Amino acid sequence: MRTFAAVAGLGCAALLVTGCQPGTACPAIAQAPVVALTVAREYAGSVGTLRLKACQDGRCSEAELELRPGSTPVDQGCEPGPYDGDRPCSATASPDGTLVGMLLLDPLTDSPVEATSSGTGPDGLPLPVRTVTFTPRAAYPYGAQCGRFISAGVLLDAEGLQQAG
Repeated sequence: MRTFAAVAGLGCAALLVTGCQPGTACPAIAQAPVVALTVAREYAGSVGTLRLKACQDGRCSEAELELRPGSTPVDQGCEPGPYDGDRPCSATASPDGTLVGMLLLDPLTDSPVEATSSGTGPDGLPLPVRTVTFTPRAAYPYGAQCGRFISAGVLLDAEGLQQAG
């Protein structure tokens, strides 16, 4: 009887230990294979239309970008939670004077990208053609077990085109 009690006790302990293992939950978020372009606030008034060409691993994509107003997040704080536990928090977006657009480049890898921008000003006159070669950034925002996210972004200002920080 003691053997049965010992085996049953160990079995229950094993179930409790394995049942309490932390699981790996990864968010179901798809990555968009795009090169994001931001026009700096100080330069946004100089841009009427903008065309972007991006080449990677012998593949190129080119299009006139649909420019939209950019924004920055504004923290609105957190509500007090019961017993100092999880609390509802919120943020909102505030226009920041930039313009943003995206160019599909599928598949997007971590190989170098050559990006070239061209376009016109509000007066219809051509903007200077700007080119930059940069390496997209790879990150594991949800941990290595959830996969790698690759981001490619450039910033256009009066000085030229550069990799976004």
